[in-house]
Amino acid sequence: SSAASDVYKRQGGNSAKANEVIDSQGGIFMQQYTVTGMHCAACSASVEKAVKKVPGVTSCAVSLLTNSMGVEGTAEPAAVIKAVKDAGYGASVRGQEAAPAADASALEDRQTPHLKKRLIASVAFLLILMYFSMGHMMWGWPLPRWFDGNHIAMGLVQLLLAGIVMVINQKFFINGFKGLVHRSPNMDTLVAMGSMASFVWSTYALFAMTDAQLHGNEELVMHYMMEFYFESAAMILTLITVGKMLEARSKGKTTDALKSLMKLAPKTATLLRDGTEVTVPIEQVQKEDIFVVRPGENIPVDGIVLEGSSAVNESALTGESIPVDKAAGDKVSAATTNQSGYLQCRATRVGEDTTLAQIIRMVSDAAATKAPIAKIADTVSGFFVPAVISIAVVTTLVWLLLGRDVGYALARGISVLVISCPCALGLATPVAIMVGNGMGAKNGILFKTAASLEAAGRTQIVALDKTGTITSGEPKVTDILPAEGVTESELLTLAASLEQKSEHPLAKAVLAYACLLY
Repeated sequence: SSAASDVYKRQGGNSAKANEVIDSQGGIFMQQYTVTGMHCAACSASVEKAVKKVPGVTSCAVSLLTNSMGVEGTAEPAAVIKAVKDAGYGASVRGQEAAPAADASALEDRQTPHLKKRLIASVAFLLILMYFSMGHMMWGWPLPRWFDGNHIAMGLVQLLLAGIVMVINQKFFINGFKGLVHRSPNMDTLVAMGSMASFVWSTYALFAMTDAQLHGNEELVMHYMMEFYFESAAMILTLITVGKMLEARSKGKTTDALKSLMKLAPKTATLLRDGTEVTVPIEQVQKEDIFVVRPGENIPVDGIVLEGSSAVNESALTGESIPVDKAAGDKVSAATTNQSGYLQCRATRVGEDTTLAQIIRMVSDAAATKAPIAKIADTVSGFFVPAVISIAVVTTLVWLLLGRDVGYALARGISVLVISCPCALGLATPVAIMVGNGMGAKNGILFKTAASLEAAGRTQIVALDKTGTITSGEPKVTDILPAEGVTESELLTLAASLEQKSEHPLAKAVLAYACLLY
C-alpha cells in the first residue's frame, strides 16, 4: 500500500484523499470509513459481514475501538455506506473534510462522561427500588404506613422505578432490538431481552395480583408478590452499564499515545510575506511558502532550510536524542524542535503530506487492520449471540417440561442471557492490540499493521542498525583525553567555560561532568 500511495502522489493525487490508497492502475485499493452505532464485537462482525457482500469488495476490516473500517476493492463508497446502513449502523467516508488523522479531538473520549451520568442516575433509582423489593420484603425495613398490606401499591412503585431505569438505559433496547430486526443480534440484544423478559413477566404478575386481590385470595396475592422481578430488570441494565463504562474508559486510554503524537503538530506558523512576518493558522500554510522558526519553537511543516543554521531535535520522529545540525539546503520536518539558531525555510510538504501526518496515519490505520487472533475472536462472537439466545430458550423450555412454574423457568433462561452479556470475548483482543500500538508509538516504535504487532510478540532475535537506538538518550562524558602538556583539569575547565551557555545535549553532558567533579 505504501508503493501504491507513492504512485498516487506521482500522478498528482490530492492530499485530501489521504485515506485512500491507490493501486498502480489508478483504482481504489483501500478506503477508510468511520462507522457509528457499534457497541460490541457482534456489531463489528455484522458490519464486516454486510460489507463483504457488496460487489467489488475484496476484504473488509472493522475496528470496534476506533470505530473505523478499511475496505479494499473497487466498490463505490455509496454502495459500502448503504450496506452498513442496511445492517443497522451508520457510516461515512473518512478524510473528505479536514485532516481527521491529525485531529486529536477525533479521538477524544466522549463516551465515558455520558455513561458515567447514566450510571449515577441508574444507581440512584435502583437503590430506591431495592429498598422496596428486597429491604422491606427480606429484612422488614420500614415503609410509609399507607403501604401496609397494600401489595399492589408496592408493585406499582417497583414498576415505575424499573421503568425509569429502563428509560435511562433505552440505548440497550434501541440497539438490541434494531440488531434483532436486521437479523444480526448483538450483545445489547442479550441485555435487552433479559431485562424486558423480567419486566414483562413482573407486569403480568402485578395484573394477576389485582385479580387475586379482587377475589380476596391473600395467599395468591403473596404468591404473585414473590414473582416480581422488577429489581432484576433494573439491576441487569445497571450492572451492564458499569461494564460499558469500564470498556469506554479502556478504549479512551488506549488512544492516549496517538493523541500525544497529534498534539506535537504546531497550531500556527510564522510566514514571511512581502518582507513582513505574519502568524497564520497551520491550515493556511501552502507549499512554497517561506516560514521562519526561532530557537525553542517547533517547525510547523516539512521544508528546506534557505538561511541560518541550528541544531534541531528530531527525537519525536526518529527517536534519536542528539539534535541534528541543520544549514542551508538541509531538510526539516514538522513537529521537530529548533533548539539554537534562527532558520528561514521553504515549505515542501504541508497538511496530510508531512512526515508527522504520515506517521499518525500509519499508527491509526494499524488499528483498522485485524491481527489473525482478532479475526478468530470476531468469528466466534458472530455465532456467540444467536447461540446464547438458543441456549436461553432451551433452558426455559426444559425447566417447564420438568414441571417448574413459568416464573422459575423464566428466571433460569434470563440468567443465561445476562451471564453471557459482557463483551470481554470481542473486546479483550482489540484492546490488547490497541494498547500495544499505543505503547509502541509512545516509545517511538511504530507497527504498520496489527499482524506485525502479533508477529513481534513471537520475535526471538532483534538486530539494531545503530547504537543511538538503544541508549538512554542522555549523553555522558566517559573519558577525558587531553593533548600533550595539558592536564585533564585544565581541559575540563576550558570545555565547561565554552559550553556553559549552550543548550546542546553534548554541552550539557560536559557541564554535568564538570559539576560532578568540582
